[in-house]
Amino acid sequence: MKYILGLGSNLGRRQQNLTQACRLLEEAGVKILKISSLYKTQPVGLKKQPWFYNQVIQVVTPLDPFTLLSLAKEIEIKLKRKKTVRYGPRTLDIDLLMAGKMIIKSDKLTIPHPKMHERRFVLEPLNEIAPNLLHPIKRKKIKTLLKEIKDNSIVLKLEKTDKKVN
Repeated sequence: MKYILGLGSNLGRRQQNLTQACRLLEEAGVKILKISSLYKTQPVGLKKQPWFYNQVIQVVTPLDPFTLLSLAKEIEIKLKRKKTVRYGPRTLDIDLLMAGKMIIKSDKLTIPHPKMHERRFVLEPLNEIAPNLLHPIKRKKIKTLLKEIKDNSIVLKLEKTDKKVN
């Protein structure tokens, strides 16, 4: 199944944290198909904290969404994520944004991510790698959601990565 994952870090060596997360996903058998540029983003929610580095990746894996979520949480722990305040600083955050066309609402997981369409730090990098991807609930393309977004937080593109496989 194809997934869209959002990666973020605002503690430690932010770029290295994201690179390591991708490496650990691949070591666990998750194949990265597309990877966005790196973006430096203004914190949303809790404003007084270091800025984030974010990127979005498209992956394929036979894992079901709940197993992939467990793997993501294991990787966050390996990279020394500690639970603090909601939306607070972290070495690594891996969000499952989309799982194909699936819609899941459970205590442990909601797909598509319930706030992805409201967050510029998600939509900018996602638009870079999949502008025509259809949000399964909003029934709009990512590029349309980005045009309609009300989030005015600062999202700066830092670098382009060349990893693209189809």
